[in-house]
Amino acid sequence: MTFRRKPDAPRRDVAAEITNLIIEKLESGVLPWSRPWGLTGAGGRPLRHCGTPYTGINTLYLWAIGDARGYSSRTWMTYRQAEELGGQVRRGERGSLSVYFSSFSKTETDRVTGAEATKNIRFLRSYIVFNVDQIDGLPSYYYPTIAAPEPRVESEHRAAIDGFFGALPGTLRHGGDQAYFSPIGDYIQMPNRGAFRSDDHYASTLGHEYTHWSGAASRLDREFGKKFGDNAYAFEELVASIGQCLICAELGLPGDLHDNHASYIDHWLRILKSDSSAIIKAASKAEQAFNYLRDLARPASHDASGDAKVEWHEPEALAA
Repeated sequence: MTFRRKPDAPRRDVAAEITNLIIEKLESGVLPWSRPWGLTGAGGRPLRHCGTPYTGINTLYLWAIGDARGYSSRTWMTYRQAEELGGQVRRGERGSLSVYFSSFSKTETDRVTGAEATKNIRFLRSYIVFNVDQIDGLPSYYYPTIAAPEPRVESEHRAAIDGFFGALPGTLRHGGDQAYFSPIGDYIQMPNRGAFRSDDHYASTLGHEYTHWSGAASRLDREFGKKFGDNAYAFEELVASIGQCLICAELGLPGDLHDNHASYIDHWLRILKSDSSAIIKAASKAEQAFNYLRDLARPASHDASGDAKVEWHEPEALAA
């Protein structure tokens, strides 16, 4: 079965649809990139039918959809992919958007000089996916088994936390009662580890500050705002909040850990309402920061001669 847009149907504003859902969740007091993996019964990022994680804005959007509709699975697929696996999307189920950038070349002629120039124009495309919870007849391994919640052992993630952050460069200072990254001094300041309610909370906050650290001019060179409340400052906080939660997902930590977002939500809403592409840009920047930190945290791979070799590739602004 193929879904086609009617010739006279208005073209969907994909960026606006995604932004409107994020705004709706923020206005209801929910950070859709923060808590869904703790509520849906399956941790980590949303997955494609082949098990590959989604990236960029698709991670945030499908987290938000899964949270809003109460899905227990983290796996999504197209109608055709479900059919090829022996499944059937149930009648009446509503699909969700998955987005990616496409491009085309356009040659223009200067009216004065007659010179031709070719431009590469990028545009947002989308296709429809369904959550496994909406599909019958798939192989059994696609359907998650929901276990009764168990008390979390405090030390459960200690090795993962220490392994990830212990391998990161940068100057980390402890003491006082504030957590922040200083762009001028190029260091991260954290309260003492024992001051946090748990190691999980410590790691979540440290992930937030390391996302800020990644944006320094000598690293990923993101623009930092000059004062609280300006758009650049609020946008950087949005990037750090999303990046923090991607790190939490990577380490298997509970999503709802960092509880001082309230002062930023109004600023985020103003940005999102004035620019429907802002959340897509923020997700892309957060994804870039996460990949940068994750690659720094991974042990260097060694070639046959024993020399260390580390490669880092900047991700696409959006990936399906």
